[in-house]
Amino acid sequence: MSFLLFAITGLHVLILVLLFVATLDKSWWVLPDDETINLWYDCLYENNTQSWVCASVAESQWLQAVRALMVLAMLFSSFAFILFMYQLYTMERGGLFYATGICQLLACISVFTAALIYAIHVDKFHLHRQSGGSFGYCFVLAWLAFPLALLSGVMYIHLRKRE
Repeated sequence: MSFLLFAITGLHVLILVLLFVATLDKSWWVLPDDETINLWYDCLYENNTQSWVCASVAESQWLQAVRALMVLAMLFSSFAFILFMYQLYTMERGGLFYATGICQLLACISVFTAALIYAIHVDKFHLHRQSGGSFGYCFVLAWLAFPLALLSGVMYIHLRKRE
């Protein structure tokens, strides 16, 4: 049983790391000239100064929705982790982790919706930039966090506390 708890805790920490990196790092969209665009800033690497020069991303209601949903996913998953630790030490033997599972499933739905909105409306976010480009690793991390959070949420709902 202790191995299962370590595995579930490790999976949850992995999901939290994926969500934090996907939300806060600088590579949701990569342009051909090594310019990266994230949810918050448009960053360009200058070879002369060997530093990043960043400017705010153009405002769009869809982009604000993606930002809000990614932050909400981080909050739901963080709250689920804290709730799991609390329930682990205070819940009676035989109890189920329903509240933790529901919070994790809400995080799953939030990250899924954010990544889907970004994929559908990516052309609206980059109207005034050169054509071309591809999704960056943060976008991939967001999609990777989705099935892991779904798996974690389902596992929490079926997990019963033993000794």
